[in-house]
Amino acid sequence: MILNVSGRTDIVAFYSEWLINRLEEGFVDVRNPFNPKMISRIMMDDVDLLFFCTKNPIPILDKLKYIKKKMYFHMTITPYKKNIEPNVISKNKIIEAVKKLSDIIGKENIVIRYDPLFISDEYSLEYHKKAFEKLCKELSGYINKILIHFIDDYKNVRKNYSILKYRLLEEKDYKQIAESFVASAKKYNIIVHTCNEENNLTKYGFKKDECLSKELAFKLTGKVYKNKWNIRKDLVCQCIKMVDIGVYNSCLHFCKYCYANYDENKVKENYMKHNPKSSLLIGELKETDIIINRIK
Repeated sequence: MILNVSGRTDIVAFYSEWLINRLEEGFVDVRNPFNPKMISRIMMDDVDLLFFCTKNPIPILDKLKYIKKKMYFHMTITPYKKNIEPNVISKNKIIEAVKKLSDIIGKENIVIRYDPLFISDEYSLEYHKKAFEKLCKELSGYINKILIHFIDDYKNVRKNYSILKYRLLEEKDYKQIAESFVASAKKYNIIVHTCNEENNLTKYGFKKDECLSKELAFKLTGKVYKNKWNIRKDLVCQCIKMVDIGVYNSCLHFCKYCYANYDENKVKENYMKHNPKSSLLIGELKETDIIINRIK
């Protein structure tokens, strides 16, 4: 089993103490977001890989020595300001943390996510080209890959349009971005790829790869996993299926483009319910809960 830690919230940035407690106790409980009485209990002995997604690895750097599982990190670094990413720490601090992380676990176990990429009057094509070039230069020698993902039309994205002010990309925009990014990355021996994008940018030099492919999962764990997430009839993701142990509406970064946060008051409410010693990320088990052991 592979745990996603987490696509629903930034556990590393805000709940790393809880994660270490769960690893030490040997299990974690996950409440079904669509059927709250149902609890999946995951035994850590069944976990082969921790797939981390975070904007800030600093809180977990000194805890990595206590983690005995195989680890793979997706680190998000984007060039947006506080109006877009209110509680994301300084990008310079994040970059320095990535360098430390690379020294600890190896650059082959880190992917940088430039995600999401959107164009507006403030964040123009030229702005992104310069920001991406700088990012490649700063992380040269510490990473091998950068994943690009373009903004999606989520409900929360539409709600925050007055702040984001993004415009739809045209084919010429994709071409400019791809050709510029590939050229910048190549100078610093970095591969740029996409995962699950409708627009195929391989014709402009991007590689097409998965966040976690069947081949990479086998390389990391020695095991074969199922892939192909059916997102829509016309859009199939080839990523390996993972078990997400996060909770929606619990990330304090408050990024205006986030799909997992759509109610900031609920986020604050959930955070107040967090107990680092609980088996659940948010809240406590109830007598009415039904706990089912998650099968591998």
